[in-house]
Formats: sequence, C-alpha cells, structure tokens
Amino acid sequence: MDICIKQLGRADYELTWRAMQQFTSSRDESTPDELWVLEHDSVFTLGQAGKREHLLVDSAIPVIAIDRGGQITYHGPGQVVIYVLVDLKRRGFGVKELVSRMEQAVIELLAESGVVAQRRAGAPGVYVQGAKIAALGLRVKQGRTYHGLALNVDVDLTPFGYINPCGYAGMAVTQTRSLGISASSERIGVQLSQRLVALIGMDTARASYL
Repeated sequence: MDICIKQLGRADYELTWRAMQQFTSSRDESTPDELWVLEHDSVFTLGQAGKREHLLVDSAIPVIAIDRGGQITYHGPGQVVIYVLVDLKRRGFGVKELVSRMEQAVIELLAESGVVAQRRAGAPGVYVQGAKIAALGLRVKQGRTYHGLALNVDVDLTPFGYINPCGYAGMAVTQTRSLGISASSERIGVQLSQRLVALIGMDTARASYL
C-alpha cells in the first residue's frame, strides 16, 4: 500500500483544510494514502472542543475554528506541518495506533540528532524536557484520517504566548533550532515524512514493539 508524499511549500491554511476534506470525501478503496508536507502563514486553529478562553491575547493573527480534535494551537512559517491522509480500515489499525506512530516518527527524528523526546500521558504530542515541540490533531471520517502533526523547527515562538497551547496554561514550547539542530524546515520535512511512511507502512505486530 503506497503512500504518496506531496511537498506543497507555503500554503493557505483554510484552502488546505478544505482540500483535505474534499480529498477525504471523494477517495475510495483504491485511492493511495497521502502525506502533505507544508508550512502555513501565521494562524491559530481551534479544534472542535476548543474554548475561546484559551486565546489569551487579541492580535492580528487570524483564528479559524476547524474540525480536528483538541484545543487551540498555532501554525506559522518555520514550522513543518504534515497532514496524514490515511485509510485506517485498509491499514488494519486504529487512530490511537496512528497517533503513536506519528509521535514515534518525531521521537526517532530527534533521537538521530541526540535529542531525547517523550510522549506525555493524556496529552498527544512530543515533548523535550517538558516543553512541547510537536502537536498532533486528527479527524476521522468513515475510517479515513486528515489533519496531522506540526513540528516546530525555526519558528517565532512568540504567538504561543498568546494562547494556552493545546489548552494547557503555561505550557512551555520549544523547537529544533533551540535544541542545536541546524537542519532547515525543508530538510526536516523530508526526513520526517520519510519516517512517517516507514512507520505507517509497517505491520501492526511490528509496531507493537515500538
């Protein structure tokens, strides 16, 4: 089961979101899974359970209410976003397993540069010394996913101070540049998408040993 990687560069958030919805609603059993690798201009996105109270500061950054799970997060230039458009029925595992594999891809990528990263129980994402470096959020429709993950590479972290990231007051946020990783967002996007292809494509028995 092939996975197609699409490098989309800098893309408008709302147009990309609508394109994901369209792709998901129109695909069938023969449609290959896809990963969309891109960056967005500055935007806050508010998940289905999102509360406006987690937006702490009014700014010129737009706020878009969307259909993924989770609370509020920030996207901006220098952040690698990968949208994961996967048919879970065909893959033979569920959304929790997919989230685990997505987190594992980030953990392995950071480990390659000597950075130890962890999951946090009850708070999907990846953390380094308690600071969040990658956020995850998905929507599942008829067994097929869209939305995905965002990894901070070399991004202005100031807007994270305007929110309670993912609904957690005072949560620290970090990025690969601050951890001594010099690779560009373009290079990290390629590396992370390749790891995701490998992990999403492996069988469930092997994944259980991650």
